[in-house]
Formats: sequence, C-alpha cells, structure tokens
Amino acid sequence: MVMKKFIALALASVMMFSLAACNKTTESSADASSEATVSSKGEGVMRYADYAAAAVDAPVVIEAYVQAKQSWWENKATVYLADTEGAYFVYNMTCSEADYAKLVEGQRIKVTGYKTEWSGEVEVAEGATFEIEEGNWISTPVDLTAKFGTDELINYQNQRFTVTGAEVTGAATYKWDGSGEQGDDLYFKVKIGGNEYTFTVESYLCGKDTEVYKAVEALQVGQTIDMEGFLYWYEGVNPHITKVTVK
Repeated sequence: MVMKKFIALALASVMMFSLAACNKTTESSADASSEATVSSKGEGVMRYADYAAAAVDAPVVIEAYVQAKQSWWENKATVYLADTEGAYFVYNMTCSEADYAKLVEGQRIKVTGYKTEWSGEVEVAEGATFEIEEGNWISTPVDLTAKFGTDELINYQNQRFTVTGAEVTGAATYKWDGSGEQGDDLYFKVKIGGNEYTFTVESYLCGKDTEVYKAVEALQVGQTIDMEGFLYWYEGVNPHITKVTVK
C-alpha cells in the first residue's frame, strides 16, 4: 500500500513537471507570436528602412501604432506613430472628429500619403489618409543621453526617448522669443554632455494644465533633470517633452 502511494506521488510529480514545461513552452510561443504580430506588415506596406530611404515627396504607405495625439482641427489630425523599427510624425492627416477619438494610444493604423521634410523634420504630409487596423502596441522609451552631440541622433527622429542628468541652463519662456503667454509653447535650454539644446513643451501635445507644462514653468537654472518625450526636429534637434523629473 505504501509502495503504491509512493508511485502515485511520483507519477503526479512527473505530470506536474511536464505540464509546467508545456505551459512555459506555450507562453514562450505566445510571446514570440505576439512580437511577430506587432512587427508584421501588410501587403504593399513599407518597412521603416524603406520609408527612411524613400525620396522626399515620394508616396508612402506605413503601418504603425499611435504613441501620442498632438492635435485635431477642421478634420485634420497630427499624431506620433511608431513600430518596432522606427517612428513617424504624421501632420494634418485627414480625420473626422469621431475617428480621432478612436486613435487611442497603442492603436494600430495604416497611413497612405507622401513623405515630406520641413526644416529638418521628416514627416508624412498634410492630406494623408488612414485606416484603423487590429493591434495594439506602445513603445518603450530609448535612452538617448549618450547620443546627443553625435551624428547618430537623427536616426532616432520622432521616437519616444529619455534623457538623464541634463542641466537646466535657461528657464522656460512662452514662445521661442519670450513674446507669448501661458498656454503657448514653452521653450527652455538644457546642457547635455557639454552641449546646449533647446527643448520644447508643445502646447497642442501637452497643454498648460498638464504636469509637464507646470513642471517646466517651475524649472530653475542649475537644476538637474531627467526627461521623456518625442525626438522632434526643427532646424536641428528640438524635442517635444512629455515628462520632466527634477533630481
């Protein structure tokens, strides 16, 4: 009787181990499948490398995921998009107000339009159209602290990024020349790796009632800060900041 009980327990242990191994394999397969689905592209859709290599004014078709909505006005939407290979800025895309509400963070869409460049910012031009697709994915910020001041930085244009240990060298002003008022874009200067840069809180993206807008208004020269945002470009790097932490 004791021997039978021992054998039964041994068999149960083997079965539990086998099931655990099976579940682990299933979970791994599910993770791999999910990653493959996120990275997949439909027929006729460009990979990011193809988009990056396309000439200015060339027609483009991309599939990517909404990372942030910047604005909607007169049936035109401006959004940040990303996939696992790169990021995109879509300016004044044709979009109804009802469809704009569907563009939640992470939503996969297909965009058809033309690649353009404005003052160094590469984007999909005004008049682009889009389709809602199945899928949801949100990018993880990439730490670009060491990339500032290098030729590699532009390769990350429009991506969600972080910078750590920046020194505030210029307090916030409303508009680039200080001629604005609360509610306008905020401009401030920071030093990273010995070089000074102008960063922006884009008021359409993060308005005056947001935490980041208030935090930047309160910044003082000499403070050390960490930041998160999107690597926008205007006559050189001009990041749109969405989060600031004073250290």
